[in-house]
Amino acid sequence: MFCPKCGSILRPKEKAGKKVLFCDCGFSKMPEGEEKSVSLRESGHGGKQIEVVENIETHPKIKITCDKCGNKIAYYWTQQTRGADEPETRFFKCTKCNHTWREYA
Repeated sequence: MFCPKCGSILRPKEKAGKKVLFCDCGFSKMPEGEEKSVSLRESGHGGKQIEVVENIETHPKIKITCDKCGNKIAYYWTQQTRGADEPETRFFKCTKCNHTWREYA
């Protein structure tokens, strides 16, 4: 996401206990989206548990049709899931129903 004032990339920071996106020019705004950020905490059994912290989505959006609900917009990201000499895997998450799928290049 880019600053509408100067065009710089907005960076996340915590302000008054909430996440905000800010720019060096002074612009700030609350993030949009539905994705939840998580943190790990120790459980009493020596393992780790996932704790939901708050709703935030920072992935870019793309026009692609969800096979599950037919929505035409999804978040996307790439990840190296195979060997370094193999192409990255693209992941998509529907903005409406949160259905997640992948596409191999």
